[in-house]
Amino acid sequence: MTEILNSIPAPNAAPKVGFVSLGCPKALTDSELILTQLSAEGYQTSKTFQGADLVIVNTCGFIDDAVKESLDTIGEALAENGRVIVTGCLGAKTTEGGENMVRQMHPKVLAVTGPHATQEVMDAVHTNLPKPHDPFLDLVPQSFGVAGIKLTPRHYAYLKISEGCNHRCTFCIIPSMRGDLVSRPIGDVLNEARALFEGGVKELLVISQDTSAYGVDVKYRTGFWDGKPVKTRMLELVQALGDIAEPYGAWVRLHYVYPYPSVDEIVPLMATGRVLPYLDVPLQHSHPDVLRRMKRPASGEKNLERLQQWREACPELVVRSTFIAGFPGETEEEFEHLLDFVREAQIDRAGCFAYSAVNGATANDLPGMLPVEVREERRARFMQVAEEVSAARLQRRVGSVMQVLVDSAPALGRKGGVGRSYADAPEIDGVVRLLPPEKISKTLKVGEFTKARIVSAQGHDLVALPI
Repeated sequence: MTEILNSIPAPNAAPKVGFVSLGCPKALTDSELILTQLSAEGYQTSKTFQGADLVIVNTCGFIDDAVKESLDTIGEALAENGRVIVTGCLGAKTTEGGENMVRQMHPKVLAVTGPHATQEVMDAVHTNLPKPHDPFLDLVPQSFGVAGIKLTPRHYAYLKISEGCNHRCTFCIIPSMRGDLVSRPIGDVLNEARALFEGGVKELLVISQDTSAYGVDVKYRTGFWDGKPVKTRMLELVQALGDIAEPYGAWVRLHYVYPYPSVDEIVPLMATGRVLPYLDVPLQHSHPDVLRRMKRPASGEKNLERLQQWREACPELVVRSTFIAGFPGETEEEFEHLLDFVREAQIDRAGCFAYSAVNGATANDLPGMLPVEVREERRARFMQVAEEVSAARLQRRVGSVMQVLVDSAPALGRKGGVGRSYADAPEIDGVVRLLPPEKISKTLKVGEFTKARIVSAQGHDLVALPI
């Protein structure tokens, strides 16, 4: 059963909207914008499809499994409620005949929009469920001011700095759904960040399709924040975020960072603690020929050299990445090159997808499409190597003391809890399993930091004793 997001308290008389958010963190921030606007206009959310006056489904359309999940969720909402508005990446997809895929599969939906389409969604809501009051006359309950409502736990939040992507990777259809890069004004981004920290957020996760390219589309023009000029560029953005986070003792974590030379300027900030020494770098492969077929923006040799330079500048750096196994035309030699790369690059956290023929991706037309069994077998071999590397790197943590952000602490942590170190992004990396504290006076609280001594490593996780 799909969980319905329940975030907006409002008077009982307010019309109710059911909301389901699927897909990646970028889709989640779209959902947050829509929920913020719904709340500003006095709508209420429903815990169930049946209890809602209409349902909004924010979809994912990237890989086949995500498309199926989105279509199934729309079907479930139609069956249980009957009044459904669809938004998100799947809403932008068309069939081979040029028809809207959602409309073809579910013709009874009230409206369909693509991603980052808050106003179009609100227009559809207004048409089918008139708004109860004027947004300028009422305060938004349980929001973070200008940052609006968040669907994450209150102690961490995603901060989207741009939309779209200028790359045309052959395996990806995101630019066709979300368009070219459009950077948010830096003043708006920093205002949102400050509002989140003021509201109690202890970890800010910076996201986009290409964080390293922030400001490229506006030629790094100078914006303004707090009356001071600030360049719309990754370096200045990260410096400012570090400055804003410092008084709150909060973390800033960077995701979707392409390995451009410009990132070299960010690593010293990590070494001094201004931003977490953690980089989520979507490498996808290592062999130059495969990267060329993928139309990726950097070669494998340069990536390895750059990672080594980053680690020299910041020895505590943790690198997470994603890879594709069984890309069309990939030879056994090219795949072995990838395994050697993961070992040599010492990737701390790695995920891997067996190549999936996404409808509309130009890679589908490349020669040398591999059998599904070969793709899956290579994915399994990759993960075995990646997990060996990760386990060895985790083992080196045993005996050290780390700062841990507490995510769960039943009974104030007297029986232990679950948290994350700087090396662990929520939901995609491992966790730190906290043992019951030895001191009776020691308690744990969700959303607060604790020092913990690492006593062992178990799979992708660490076990630690709060001190």
